[in-house]
Amino acid sequence: MADLPGLKKPDLQALPQIRERISFLYVEHCKINRQDGAITLMDARGTVHVPGAGIGVLLLGPGSSITHRAMELLGDAGASILWVGERGVRYYAHGRPLAHGTRLLIRQAALVSNTRSRLAVARQMYQLRFPEEQVNHLTMQQLRGREGARVRGVYRQASRLSGVSWDGRRYEPDNFEAGSDINKALSAAHACLYGVCHSVIVALGCAPGLGFVHTGHERSFVYDIADLYKAEITIPLAFMTVADKPRDLAGEVRRRVRDEVAKRRLMEQAVRDIRRLLLGEEEARQEPEASVIYLWDERLGQVSGAVSYAYQDEEAHSQEAAGYGRLLEG
Repeated sequence: MADLPGLKKPDLQALPQIRERISFLYVEHCKINRQDGAITLMDARGTVHVPGAGIGVLLLGPGSSITHRAMELLGDAGASILWVGERGVRYYAHGRPLAHGTRLLIRQAALVSNTRSRLAVARQMYQLRFPEEQVNHLTMQQLRGREGARVRGVYRQASRLSGVSWDGRRYEPDNFEAGSDINKALSAAHACLYGVCHSVIVALGCAPGLGFVHTGHERSFVYDIADLYKAEITIPLAFMTVADKPRDLAGEVRRRVRDEVAKRRLMEQAVRDIRRLLLGEEEARQEPEASVIYLWDERLGQVSGAVSYAYQDEEAHSQEAAGYGRLLEG
């Protein structure tokens, strides 16, 4: 079986739903290859097989190498591959998975390009964090103030419940080890959350760089979506992990984030939240669009693709010429 050239690319409908996948898998110092419909992870301890279609996002840490055939399998399965730094706390690049329709992308671009609609989406994002409050009348400055106060409260509560002291979020992006244990734990936890959100965003065909609250960065929308879940997932989890004093702090944080993401079905929740933010409640309930290519039209919006419009163009030209001829005769 290992000598077969590879399995047939699966249909989109045959792929496991995103909610049924492993949220993310972090690997380092290993070689990733492919055997039939599974990727193989090989290091000095042996080889592990993982179904390619069951992975949401693969995080490739230092010392990892991946073959073309493994990338082919993961690409066909719609998985997202991210190249990250040591312990998964730095983002370098990603491989784009399959994203068929562009309805969400077009809607995202339209919403973020208009000040009024962008503010409306930003307010919806904050509303998800303040379900008991009414934020429709608040400006962005007021929303940032509310969010800042809320996050400070979350940090204080997590510190009180865990017994871990807290004196503020301080870290050096280029020097992970320079931070305190709690800041290192937060960095590791947030990096995992960013990877999951990035995977979902790209899988849906949205643009990671078109954010509504964050702006000017290639992952602005990733940070927008990740901020919806930090207070409930990564912040309390980081504090509790530090309180337990594990030997491998970053590794233990990653494992706990992975388990919590699976327990809460976060990938499924993120899909729902993104569709609701961009499409609205009613349209978000509709089935995702099929893989159909249209042609843009300045009057109709779109017309069918894979159609020859030569005859229609000739007919329109003939009608125009006939009208011009009658005008000359008159």
